Amino acid sequence: MRALITGGAGFIGSHLADRLLERGDQVLLLDDLSTGRLSNIEHLQGNPDAEFVLGSILNADLVDHVVSRVDVVYHLAAAVGVNLIVEKPLESLMTNIRGTETVVEKAHKYDKRILVTSTSEIYGKNTSDSLSEDDDRILGSPLKSRWSYSEAKAIDEILAYTYWREKGLETVIVRLFNTVGPRQTGSYGMVVPRFVSQALRNEAITVFGDGAQTRCFCYVGDVVSGLVALSEHPEAFGKVFNLGGVEEISISDLATRVIERSGSSSEVEFIPYDVAYEEGFEDMERRVPNNSRARELVGFAPTASLDDIIDQVIADQKK
Repeated sequence: MRALITGGAGFIGSHLADRLLERGDQVLLLDDLSTGRLSNIEHLQGNPDAEFVLGSILNADLVDHVVSRVDVVYHLAAAVGVNLIVEKPLESLMTNIRGTETVVEKAHKYDKRILVTSTSEIYGKNTSDSLSEDDDRILGSPLKSRWSYSEAKAIDEILAYTYWREKGLETVIVRLFNTVGPRQTGSYGMVVPRFVSQALRNEAITVFGDGAQTRCFCYVGDVVSGLVALSEHPEAFGKVFNLGGVEEISISDLATRVIERSGSSSEVEFIPYDVAYEEGFEDMERRVPNNSRARELVGFAPTASLDDIIDQVIADQKK
């Protein structure tokens, strides 16, 4: 099997590449390195089954070429991270909408099965105890750049689903919740690597808002297992699935946990959203996934505890 991974030099994409290579597949990694890093895939240099192509999913001719060479497409490339979404909403919109349109269109042209990654941002301000795939979306004003990512990924989902429904393209949609592990950078607002980096330097752990907002973090290895299993299950075609962690924790408590696990002397500092991002910034106060659909179909069940995840990020940053 030969797989194309868009965003292949990214955090999740590089781990997915490792998993596919381990089982004997070939991988073609497309990345423009806007958020991906060559260091994530440098260990693949010299591997005859791995090929890196520098380029953007906005380049239709390039996407056409790479899609034509593979059997399956994992579409992970996206403009991600709260910082980027708030600071460069137009770039985020163009990459996430136009880029996905190009990739899905080429997958249809060559009749290639495709998995499209979406996001828990889809649910917006819905604070349900357990967010399931059919739950309502609750969003703020479309004029607030905070919600542009959610809107763009919703369009991606509709596009992918419609290609399955109207044209028969084998398409799977996966909503990723907070995914964490080695190789993830805090540069784009990713909270766990940012907290770990601050803790290892004994700097103040900066919590945005009051810290009461909660998240569920999932180890990247568990997420990759879910992606591969769903991409290959015929009953997953035309459906959307949540993949996320099972331990809910407030961001304030997460900061404390990172300090404890790292043995840091850091203290916690709270920064108002208006200072951290922009005036009128809105956040999701709670984000808890219901993984039952993926669990029932492919046995998805996260194995790494939050402490395990934090410890792995600490070890990775100490290298």
